[in-house]
Amino acid sequence: MSSQYDVLIVGAGIAGSALAHALSQSSAPQRRIALLERSLAEPDRIVGELLQPAGVAFLDKLGLQGALEGIDAIPVHGYAVVQDGRIVHIPYPDGREGRSFHHGLFVQGLREHAMRAKGVDVIEATVNELVEEEGMVVGVKATRSSGKEKQVFRADLTVIADGCFSNFRSAVQGPSGRPSNTRSHFCGAILKDARLPISQHGTVALVRGHGPVLLYQISEHDTRILVDVKGPVPSDLKKHILTKILPSLPNQLHEPIRAALATDRVRRMPNSFLPPASQTHKRGVILLGDAWNMRHPLTGGGMTVALSDVYILSQHLDKINDLLDWSQMKDVLDKWWWERKGLAATINIMSIALYDVFGADGECLTVFQDGCFKYFERGGESVRGPISLLSGIAPSTSLLAYHFFYVAIYSIWVLFAHPRRIHAPRANSESHVNGTPDMTGNGGVHTDEKHSDVHIMQIPSILDYPRLFWLSCRVVRSAT
Repeated sequence: MSSQYDVLIVGAGIAGSALAHALSQSSAPQRRIALLERSLAEPDRIVGELLQPAGVAFLDKLGLQGALEGIDAIPVHGYAVVQDGRIVHIPYPDGREGRSFHHGLFVQGLREHAMRAKGVDVIEATVNELVEEEGMVVGVKATRSSGKEKQVFRADLTVIADGCFSNFRSAVQGPSGRPSNTRSHFCGAILKDARLPISQHGTVALVRGHGPVLLYQISEHDTRILVDVKGPVPSDLKKHILTKILPSLPNQLHEPIRAALATDRVRRMPNSFLPPASQTHKRGVILLGDAWNMRHPLTGGGMTVALSDVYILSQHLDKINDLLDWSQMKDVLDKWWWERKGLAATINIMSIALYDVFGADGECLTVFQDGCFKYFERGGESVRGPISLLSGIAPSTSLLAYHFFYVAIYSIWVLFAHPRRIHAPRANSESHVNGTPDMTGNGGVHTDEKHSDVHIMQIPSILDYPRLFWLSCRVVRSAT
């Protein structure tokens, strides 16, 4: 059995469903499009639940804004960053809004738009292999959910959008492809009726000695918590969260977290980085979405990049009469590469850089993390610039470099001029046993009741300068 289409899309997730709908709106002669998905049941994932303002804008451009309706999506107005009991507010500029939601409901909304689109066949089938003729991919072999026999689906262009665990990535990219790099895992659960530090804002909690914790509301009663865990992942994740992570989170979240861990399992998802590679290795097929390019999900930029890619690619494919003409397709892929680069590179680089800073693995990055938090506390452009980059509103790698190195230099100034936390034995600090945390940054004492020491906030003396100068050089090197 064989079916012939103009475009065949493997994977009906965010990118695949959006592309099917976008190509159906083409001003060129109506194309036949097949959208193949292993299971059309509602997907259940713990990531892909926060869409940045730039992503919302691309959704509108694609005519898919209706996918956010009727799914109890929550407006997102920015972020709250929490460190050592202090909170800094980072709002989106100019009243811009993102959206957060249950991932599965959003995907189902996109699929419904694709199903209603003219010329699109949405087919539940498992793709088994690519079909090649004379070195060119001409379709796929797939098994429908309703049968056991493999069927050939032929197309002038095949788009692989089967996600981060793509089965065809290496076959399409060949030697030009790079393996994905898993930096850590997000371990997630859903909190019931939790109260975040700032309503309708994502919360990033910085936990010393561990990865960051991300929280955001995804429906009226549900709040997602994602705990970043570096390898190896502890065998008892619940105990790790309760003993190592919970004490550093705002008090109002403790009870909802305990309740969630007592009644539900902790799920995990690898946090991978995959830079995009050239797509000219194999004719007749291209990669899209996480199958081609991934970044750390801490900054919530994945869906924004995917929707941007769909918008740019669909605009160029609209101008091609013959999808089998690979010389024209190479021009399209080249234009797509450069047009996407501003937004994609900014979000990709920032996701990894910010994760390294917020994860603070080592003395240099701890200095960077403290400086970054104080940089945000300055407000004004020190907040507007970084959040514009993170949200995709200002896709500029030069602006990213400016703020990143500004933070590095500011961190060094903080290192010399601000009080820093030092450990002192309790025996030498009897007068401070009943001390309380100093939240002003002007000096003070914090007693650690569970350990035999106290944390003293102290401005460095001139005797500390040689070591701090050497540390500053290492901070600049780490930033670079």
